Amino acid sequence: MTSTPAGYTPEQRRILATVLVPAFLSLLSVSIINVTLPAIESSLHTSTSGLQWVVSGYALVFGVLLVPAGRAGDLWGRGHLFVAGLALFGLGALLSGLASNIVLLNLARVLMGMGSGVLNPQVSGILQTYFQGPLRGRAFGAFGGVIGISVAIGPVLGGMLVSLLGPDLGWRWSFLINVPIAVVGIIAARIMLPASAWRPVDRARARADFDPLGVVMLAGATVLLMVPFMELPILGWFRAGVLSGVGVLVLAGWVWWELAYRRRGRQPMVDIALFRTRSFGLGTLLISLYFLGYSSVWLLVALYFQQGLGRSALDAGLVGLPAALAGAVMAPLAGRHVHRFGRNLVVVGLLVAMLGLLLTIGVALLQPHGLSVWWMLLTMGLAGTGQGLIVSPNQTLSLSEVPLHYAGSAGGVIQTGQRIGTAMGIATISSFALGLVAGHGWGVALAGGLAAVMVMMAAALMVGLVDLRASRRAA
Repeated sequence: MTSTPAGYTPEQRRILATVLVPAFLSLLSVSIINVTLPAIESSLHTSTSGLQWVVSGYALVFGVLLVPAGRAGDLWGRGHLFVAGLALFGLGALLSGLASNIVLLNLARVLMGMGSGVLNPQVSGILQTYFQGPLRGRAFGAFGGVIGISVAIGPVLGGMLVSLLGPDLGWRWSFLINVPIAVVGIIAARIMLPASAWRPVDRARARADFDPLGVVMLAGATVLLMVPFMELPILGWFRAGVLSGVGVLVLAGWVWWELAYRRRGRQPMVDIALFRTRSFGLGTLLISLYFLGYSSVWLLVALYFQQGLGRSALDAGLVGLPAALAGAVMAPLAGRHVHRFGRNLVVVGLLVAMLGLLLTIGVALLQPHGLSVWWMLLTMGLAGTGQGLIVSPNQTLSLSEVPLHYAGSAGGVIQTGQRIGTAMGIATISSFALGLVAGHGWGVALAGGLAAVMVMMAAALMVGLVDLRASRRAA
């Protein structure tokens, strides 16, 4: 596909619109849930454990399926997997909205997670295939803008629905609004995606090589790494640590199997040689560390507003609006310039985000002394600006040297790192912050949690600086 330097071809515009709307849906489902959990709890009269799996079940299945689904798209055609994922997601959303008890809701959320896990790797694979050079950076920047908008709209929309429709109908419609959009997305995909999107990427191979044992081993490792942190209050630190250690061993066994599979002349699910490519290996590590920290931020802020300050779900959603909008604006701008500035953009983004979190800590500590908590609109807006310079540029740079026949599974690897980091980070950092509440109050708890987030982001910053130094030496 050829395109002018000035912009996208008509076909590229159709592709971008087709894949970004469903991606927005799946990400909206993640951001909207935090503010609707209290309404679900009161409506379905559920326990804390049952409520936790509304979030965890979705996240777990999502994380487990990312790499296998990405590989399936590489082998069998990304269009087919894209539509299948969207259909599963829409069905899960419908059943979630109609659920009469917490068990049915959790099963429906698992179905939604399956849909998102199948859908999302196809988005990165399609963008990698049909956009090259600077236009690829712009496409991933648009994807980052969609992430920012979904993060912005989700909590506000959830809070509005609960406020306008009441607790019972409000949380149900937060799921049901996805259904008609999913139907339209399926129809649009059948019409708009080019014929090549429905065919295998590597048509020269005689048959698809799906590496079933590799799929099972990676899925097992992902479960063993995520579940202990999702169930940390029940398992305790010792048992969670043991299960995570087993997960690390299974992951090491998976790496050995993938290497052996390739030595036998087969095509593994993930080519481990990709990690020897500096841009992919360091980019995957960087974004995993970033999500290990930053994914906890909005949960901590929501708890601080609702439980610490007694504010409404709508207030908890509104405080994140400037941050999400700033990220939505900065991501496309960063996408336009990522080929010019490279990893420098990511490093600057990390510094800006850390400054925003540091100022937010100051607001939390000074709020009891008369400082308005709404200063967080500004400080968290700065953190959101940094995020817009981190996620999409890092995705572009990490996939820049990945062969197209591994684009789906490589994108799945990056997202799996994000999901594992999210599970670990939310469990550990929120546990640490909540442990400070009883003795020190919510202001100190939020400050302590955000300080822990900054430690993880500092580690990501070190990885970015290592990559910058290595690239300068190579140049």
